[in-house]
Amino acid sequence: MAGAKLQAPRGTFDVKPGEGAARLSLFNLCQSALGTAGLEYVETPAFEHTDLFARGVGESTDIVQKEMFTFEDKAGRSLTLRPEGTAGVCRSYVENGMHKLPQPVRVWYWGPYFRHEAPQAGRFRQFTQVGVEAIGSDDPTLDAEMIALLAHILREAGVRGARLRLSSLGTADTRREYLDELGTYLRAHQDELSPEVVARIESNPLRAFDSADEGTGRVVAGAPRLLDRLAADDAAHFAEVRALLDEAGIEYQIDPTLVRGLDYYTRTVFEFTSDALGAQSGVGGGGRYDGLVEQLGGPPTPGIGWAAGVERILLAAGDTAQPAWPITVFVARAGEGDTRRAFGLVHALRRGGVAAQMEQAGRSLKGQMKQADRVRARFAVVVSDEGMELTDLRTRTARPVDGPEDVLQAVRDW
Repeated sequence: MAGAKLQAPRGTFDVKPGEGAARLSLFNLCQSALGTAGLEYVETPAFEHTDLFARGVGESTDIVQKEMFTFEDKAGRSLTLRPEGTAGVCRSYVENGMHKLPQPVRVWYWGPYFRHEAPQAGRFRQFTQVGVEAIGSDDPTLDAEMIALLAHILREAGVRGARLRLSSLGTADTRREYLDELGTYLRAHQDELSPEVVARIESNPLRAFDSADEGTGRVVAGAPRLLDRLAADDAAHFAEVRALLDEAGIEYQIDPTLVRGLDYYTRTVFEFTSDALGAQSGVGGGGRYDGLVEQLGGPPTPGIGWAAGVERILLAAGDTAQPAWPITVFVARAGEGDTRRAFGLVHALRRGGVAAQMEQAGRSLKGQMKQADRVRARFAVVVSDEGMELTDLRTRTARPVDGPEDVLQAVRDW
C-alpha cells in the first residue's frame, strides 16, 4: 500500500548517527595494527559461485546446509552471498596467480557477510567481519603471529573478558583416522545423542562437540580426543605455536573439544570469546587450512587466517567503543552574517588539517554555541558583518581574528 511504513529486513541493521564513529575507530585500529604488521588490504566480491563454498567450506557444514543466501542470476547460474571470507580470498589467490608472488601472501579485509541464522544480540543475517589470511607458509611463527594480531586488536578495542581457546586438528590423514574412531564411538552411544548429531555421524561427527544437547554433552565428555592422536609433526608444530605464544605473553587455554564450523581447517585452530557476551560468547577465531588452496584448483599451499565480527567486538567493548568524532572548530554565523565567508573559512580550515563544521540549521547565536558544545568543538568562530571572533570553548574567552590563517595559528598554538 502506498505510504505504508517500510522496515529493514529481519536480521539486518542500520548504523545510525552517533554509532558510526565507533565502527570507523575500529576500522582505523585494524588498519593500523595490520598495516604495521605488513598485511595488505584486499577486497573480494560480495557474491561468488555457490560451488566455491560447497567445495571450500564443506557440504556438511551448517553454513552450506542451512545458512547461505543462494539465488540464480538471470543466466541461471547459482550464486551465493558470501557467508565467510577465506574461501573467496583463496579463490582470488588461485585465480590471480598469487603463488608467483613472494610467499607468504599476507592480506586483510573488512566488509559485509551474510548468513541466514536466528538474529540475536550482536549476530545478524548481514554482519561485518574483519579478517586476515596468510597464504604460502606452514611456519608456526605465522600461526602465533596471526593469533597475536587478533589478541592485540581485541585488547586495543577494549573487549572485556577476552579469552583464547586453542587446539589442533592435525592433518587431513590424521583427522580421517580419528573421525573413523569417533564415528564408531558415537554410533555405540547413538541412543543418547540428539537427532541432529546422529544425522551427521557419517558426514561430520566432529560437530558433536558443538552440540548444546545435554545428552550429547555427556557422551562427548568421554569421547576420544583428536589432540591426543596427533602425528609427531603435527604435535611438534602445535608445541611450537604454544611456545611462541608463551614468549609473547599471550595467555590461552588448551581446549581439545574446540572444533571450528568449517571443514577446511587443519592443525592450529583457535577462538577468542568474551565474558561480556553471555552464552554466545564468540568474538573471532580461525585456524590453518593447508589443503584449501589445492582443493580450489591451486598448487599445494598452506595457509592460516581468522575472522572477527565487528558487531561482536563493539558489543563486547561496551561504552569504551563509543569515541566521539573530534570537531576542533565550529563556525557560527551572527545575524545575517557572511555565509560565503563562513563557508570559505570552514574549507580553509579543513585544507589546513583542522576538523571544522559550520552552522546550517538556522539556529540563533545562542543555539549555535550550544551546538558547538554538543559536537565537542574546542573553538567556535563567530562570523558576522563586522568580522570574525574566536572563542575558546573551555575558558570562554574570546578575541577577534582576521581570517583563516589567524584561526589556524590559534589552533596550532593550542
